[in-house]
Amino acid sequence: MKIEKILNNNAVSSIKDKQEVIVIGRGIAFQKRVGDKINDEQIDKIFTLENEDMRMKFKTLISDMPIEYMQVTEKIIAYAKLKLGKKLNESIYIHLTDHIYHAVERFRNHLPIKNGLLWETRQLYKDEYEVGLEALNMICDQFGLILPEDEAGFLALHIVNAELNEEMPVVQDMTKIMQEILTLVRYHFKTDFNENSLHFYRFITHLKFFAQRLVKGNHYDSSSDDELYQVIHKKYPEAHACALKIKKFIESTYTYVLTDEEMIYLTIHIERVVKSNNMDK
Repeated sequence: MKIEKILNNNAVSSIKDKQEVIVIGRGIAFQKRVGDKINDEQIDKIFTLENEDMRMKFKTLISDMPIEYMQVTEKIIAYAKLKLGKKLNESIYIHLTDHIYHAVERFRNHLPIKNGLLWETRQLYKDEYEVGLEALNMICDQFGLILPEDEAGFLALHIVNAELNEEMPVVQDMTKIMQEILTLVRYHFKTDFNENSLHFYRFITHLKFFAQRLVKGNHYDSSSDDELYQVIHKKYPEAHACALKIKKFIESTYTYVLTDEEMIYLTIHIERVVKSNNMDK
């Protein structure tokens, strides 16, 4: 590969397989010019960003960014992919690098930011939060700084953002809605959840995608089945009563009307998670 453009001493753009790539490596562009061959031994990472807008933002971001931030971000993303077994939108390379850079700068300038969704993030995105905690260890190893636990929550939400291919404000709104629904279920049944149970995990997964549809104004697209709705209503009367409370709350707060299909799934998940809690007592 040859240098097409020098971004800084540690980053250049090049062409590989007829596609623009961004090549990272310490000193990879030092005393080099456009057209020079890239030394393969200096390459740490090659980024292939298919989205042109993402590629332009990434190049702008790293132009003045010390290579250490890119290195730690790559380690965190690689760990997240391995730990979670999920695909992450390529935009995470931009958003996570930018967040870590500013988090470190804030810490060094004694300007910490409290995470208002830390408790919710720990509860609703347990696996991603564990990745966030490990990310703090990686950042500590890289920069010798012990960032506050609030940052683990922020990093976790960036990972959720990349999993769902959404912007951060959407994920934050989703998290708030999920917590509101869980609170309604807790109060209705006067119970807490076994957060380690499979049924709780499935309920959270259902709520995650429901909240995503709500925030984006989409409904579950399926044909109405009034007969099945009536069967579920009669079979799980308490769970259905709870689902009705949620429906009224969502409608009054977010002007979003749950369909019969959404009510069916919500009722079933509530029944299962509450039944699982009772069995564990």
